[in-house]
Amino acid sequence: MVAIPKSPALAALLLTALASQTGAEGADAARWTPKKPIMLRQSGGFTIGGKVVPHPLNPNMTLSCDHGYVEYFTPWRPRRTSIVMWHSSSTQTFQNRWDGGEGFKDKFLRREYPVYLWDGPRVGRANWACNATYYVPDYRDQGNFVAWNFGPAFKEWWPDVQFPTESEYAWQQATSSRYVEYDSEASVNLETDAAAIAADSGKLGKSIVYLTNSASGLRAQLTAVKSNTTNIKGIVCYESYGYVFPDNAGIAPGAGLNPFGPILVPVEEFKKLAKVPAIQFLWGDHRDDSFVFLNQSRQAAALINQYGGNAEVIMLGRDKGLKGTTHIAFADLHNEKVAHLLDEFLSENKLDRYH
Repeated sequence: MVAIPKSPALAALLLTALASQTGAEGADAARWTPKKPIMLRQSGGFTIGGKVVPHPLNPNMTLSCDHGYVEYFTPWRPRRTSIVMWHSSSTQTFQNRWDGGEGFKDKFLRREYPVYLWDGPRVGRANWACNATYYVPDYRDQGNFVAWNFGPAFKEWWPDVQFPTESEYAWQQATSSRYVEYDSEASVNLETDAAAIAADSGKLGKSIVYLTNSASGLRAQLTAVKSNTTNIKGIVCYESYGYVFPDNAGIAPGAGLNPFGPILVPVEEFKKLAKVPAIQFLWGDHRDDSFVFLNQSRQAAALINQYGGNAEVIMLGRDKGLKGTTHIAFADLHNEKVAHLLDEFLSENKLDRYH
């Protein structure tokens, strides 16, 4: 912590110097004036799920592994519903806007919702694995640009894209803040086994809304199928890559390692998704109707509703006027408008109540 001199002149000089030191990194970061402070009752973290395995040559030595990790923030006067933010690439996507402005974590803490940041087994801060894992460099920066729906080709921005296109610093922050991902049906099952334990435990609260993006949307759906309780009250998927389907729907499972589904489950298990009070599949702008995962979201929503559920597909550009919305809408420049839609979802489903 920097001590501020009592002399006004010296204080001003010191603050000017500090500003100049951070200017290079902060020039691209948006400044915002919060309307209210964030008042926390507590914050912390814990591991959950996983197993303990003995050393193959020495049973007296063990390894605790394949657990999930949760970082939590509890407002001073919390609402009943917890928002569990489940990333596909890094918790950073929830912490800041593309330009450094306020992210969803702080936005919903200001709204007095308990916030939980989830790292699934072998991901991020839960990377102790029970089996050998390998990192092979994958030169995907240019591929990320297109996958995240910034434009049709690398550095060919959509004209209305909600990203600070002139800021190389913002682009570098976006593509650098990533964890190693393990995308396969086996890893989906590993992560959702731990997530279901967390949901059932009550440690995330008795009223949970999963806020997901990309491949974590598939994981939240399968967690609801595996969960044994009714603690899961909502699932909100921003551009979910992957869906769960009943095995009687005539849909074939994904090929090979099947990283993004479809994942088939018995129809009676699938009906658990219909018992989740509300599910949203949201899509950014400039998504063609032929996009495979968009079509799968419509199929999945129709099947959930066929069994008495409440699922909807929303095109943020066409349906809500949020033009230029990207793959990660909650990090976009207009993320306050995206947050307002989540406010409406929570209110309409009576998930905004206080204790």
